[in-house]
Amino acid sequence: MAVIGLLGGTVLSLLGLHMQNGRLLDAPWLALVPLVVMSGLELLRRSAPQTALVIGTLALIADQFTRGNLATVLMFTDLMYAAVLYGTPAAARRIPVTTFLITVGVTVGFLTWFRNAEALLIGIVTGLVSFVPALTGVSVRNHRDAAETARLRADQTALLAEMDRAQAVTAERARMARELHDMVANHLSAIAIHSTAALSIDDPETSRDALGVIRENSVDGLAEMRRLIGLLRTGAADLEPSSSPTLGSLDALIEQHRTNAASSGLTCTLDDTRTDPGRLPAPVELAAYRIVQESLTNALKHAAPGPVTVRLGQTGGRLTVEVGSVLGDRPGPRAPGSGAGLIGMRERVALLGGEFEAGPVSGDGPGVWQVRAQLPVEEGRVKE
Repeated sequence: MAVIGLLGGTVLSLLGLHMQNGRLLDAPWLALVPLVVMSGLELLRRSAPQTALVIGTLALIADQFTRGNLATVLMFTDLMYAAVLYGTPAAARRIPVTTFLITVGVTVGFLTWFRNAEALLIGIVTGLVSFVPALTGVSVRNHRDAAETARLRADQTALLAEMDRAQAVTAERARMARELHDMVANHLSAIAIHSTAALSIDDPETSRDALGVIRENSVDGLAEMRRLIGLLRTGAADLEPSSSPTLGSLDALIEQHRTNAASSGLTCTLDDTRTDPGRLPAPVELAAYRIVQESLTNALKHAAPGPVTVRLGQTGGRLTVEVGSVLGDRPGPRAPGSGAGLIGMRERVALLGGEFEAGPVSGDGPGVWQVRAQLPVEEGRVKE
């Protein structure tokens, strides 16, 4: 732009095309001085736009004392535009207002002086040289800032979407981990206990019974594993859809636990005190079933010989699930535990907005380890 402006202005000067005559500095070559200065300032239009505008204004005023050059004026309008577009926000707000006031002041001043229509022409030219480029710079800058804001908003939206996706993946992995643990922990614990008993007791009848329990739990555990994999693999034609377990399946679960825990001296009973044992919301029934299942597994691992009681009650829009077992040491093999079961139960209850407690409860007889969960049955939906 600097080179084109300088060459174009030089050609205009050589052709004798000037903007005015009869000036104080009337020598043709003197008009080239503001031209050279203005073309040099074009090199600063981005790096120092406000400095270039100040010096350019002085050069334009000096050009009015010579014959003038159209290229000098055009390059000044570009400096005005660049000062608004690339300058500071404060300069972008101040320059259009200043140029508007200058345009009005020049127009009024020359009208007062000349008292004819020529004063209006001078005002129009002043506005075209100063106010119009500044107004154009404001418009372009506003569009540029709006585009940058939209780009930042899009980047933030994409970032939030990625964070939501990562949270959803983490939550889904935690849910899958809970389901996997709750489904197979009971079977694997029974397998571990009875296999240890078969290895430690040299009795054919005991070994035969232990192997029968091991086979039954292996088959059931494998079936539940296949069910979970079938839910995760969409479009598997060889897998039948299976519904989630409900409280109606607790009888079968209690019976299975009796079989698994017979050799450990545990007896399991179900006490359902609900007046209306109808269907509850699916998330509530699944959570209650899994809590009972995991509590029975923990009793099989850690409880001393004695009763294991499962109680269900429903009052005030809340389902209460209690599982109690004898607290203490017991002889015989014991399956290892990692504490993941209590964590999973607590997470299930928290997702439904309920309350969960687990710990020893003192009483008249031997100590009891009790798991107690209260689940809201009116909403029955996971917290967002």
